[in-house]
Order: sequence, then C-alpha cells, then structure tokens
Amino acid sequence: MEALEEKLKSFLKTGADWARLKTSVPGVFVLKLPPFRGNPARLAVELNPTDDAGNPTRRRGLILRNFEELEQYKQLFQMDKLEPLVKSVETANPAEKRKFVKPGEDVLEI
Repeated sequence: MEALEEKLKSFLKTGADWARLKTSVPGVFVLKLPPFRGNPARLAVELNPTDDAGNPTRRRGLILRNFEELEQYKQLFQMDKLEPLVKSVETANPAEKRKFVKPGEDVLEI
C-alpha cells in the first residue's frame, strides 16, 4: 500500500492539472485537480466507462473527492427508481455515436 501512496504523491507533485492516470481497474482513473479558491492541488478518483482500448468514453466521468462522496453515491445508485428513470431517458433520447480511441498510456497498478 505504501508503494501506491508514493506513486500517488509523485503524481500529485509532477502531474499536470487535470491529468488523468489510468489504473489497473478498467473505468477507474486518478485525476489531478488544480488548486482552487486557496486550496492546494488534490487528487480525486474518476469513474468513467472505457472503450475496448481502455480509454475513457466520456470527457469527464464521476469524480469522487473523498470516501464520504463514495458512500453517498453508493446510496444513490441503490435507489429503486433510478434504473427505470435511466431506461426511460435512454429510450427518449436519439441514438448516440461512439467516440474516438486513443493509444495506451501509463497504468497505475492498484
């Protein structure tokens, strides 16, 4: 676990603002957030579905800044009315085109 934390600290120091680091878990990325309103740069976890090449399918996914946010989203995803709502929205929307594929990058083993 210490090696993981060291890699994350290094990414926080050397990564560019809004840089996205792939992990060994498909759809889970580490995102470097820039300094904002007096707060220093921070890392966050981004959940973003991936294509066949392991690249994110959306420009920006669901960003989790701390464990409390993860717990809150878990509760939201378990709501019974969410699934039928998403299915209805999907049916109402026009068909969607697939996005671009980008070559591989460094992967953070977690």
